[in-house]
Amino acid sequence: MEMRIYVGNLSYDAKEADLRAAFEAFGTVDDVVIIEDRLTGRSKGFGFVEMPTDDEALKAIDGINGKEVMGRPVNVNKARPRNDNQRRF
Repeated sequence: MEMRIYVGNLSYDAKEADLRAAFEAFGTVDDVVIIEDRLTGRSKGFGFVEMPTDDEALKAIDGINGKEVMGRPVNVNKARPRNDNQRRF
């Protein structure tokens, strides 16, 4: 089953290709998204990676969490399900 991984404290200069390269060392990466501000298009400093198996995803979480990616130590963990009932501004 596919696992979605949260990646926080990203460099604002990080691109999806940079994040993909960091995670591909641990297995197949299905999708990468860096969240951007709607008005400015600038990165918000976090993103998500999807990997096809829990095993690969857990290895990536253990291998990357706290390590530097583009000069910043990233926070990596299993993404929580999105709560669609939350208010958005």
